[in-house]
Amino acid sequence: MPVYQLSDKLLFPPAELAEKDGLLAIGGDLSPERLLLAYSNGIFPWYSEGDPILWWSPSPRFVIMPGEFRIPKRLSRFMRQKKFSVSMDKAFRKIISACATIDSRGEKGTWITDEMIEAYCQLHHMGFAHSVECWLDDELAGGLYGISLGGVFFGESMFSIQTNGSKVALVSLVNKLLEWNFDMIDCQMKTAHLMQFGAREIPGSQFQKLLARSLSRLTKIGKWTLG
Repeated sequence: MPVYQLSDKLLFPPAELAEKDGLLAIGGDLSPERLLLAYSNGIFPWYSEGDPILWWSPSPRFVIMPGEFRIPKRLSRFMRQKKFSVSMDKAFRKIISACATIDSRGEKGTWITDEMIEAYCQLHHMGFAHSVECWLDDELAGGLYGISLGGVFFGESMFSIQTNGSKVALVSLVNKLLEWNFDMIDCQMKTAHLMQFGAREIPGSQFQKLLARSLSRLTKIGKWTLG
């Protein structure tokens, strides 16, 4: 199937028309309106500096169902030490900037461009993008960020500076999403790192059905807190 060239119109082709690797479309912009439209259709941007904007909707889709989330025993023991403190939406720009530099596996990141940082910070100011910060004293130990629409949290990236920093942030996020009765965390593509928490692949068609149902719920817009 062809990869679609986007125009200035706020339109995306159906997600089921994506290539086998998940690539669906090219071009467009990172305006808040286009980004929110993309996520509401199960589509997300992912591209490198200097490349055109690429839009993806992979199938199968890698997800965490909050009710299926499990905490590895070693991490559970670590969390009982209460070494870190955790916050939400306290340092979004710091979190996304750190994710652009280092991810949870200690690998250098290249796909979170300056353009993407500004776009997602704008979504944060609008109340749709959220961060979870993990602190050791007053220094970031790790964290994550993503988009919230309806009953779905679309996870974008996570990083660790201190061991377990991103994992503690993830556990804190899931606990809050369980409290708010969220349906799903979209992890996009399969990673061994998230499989240990119960993340699994589902067919793209099933993901779209779950997404449509979850988007019928009100979006929790605004600043999030753990309190």
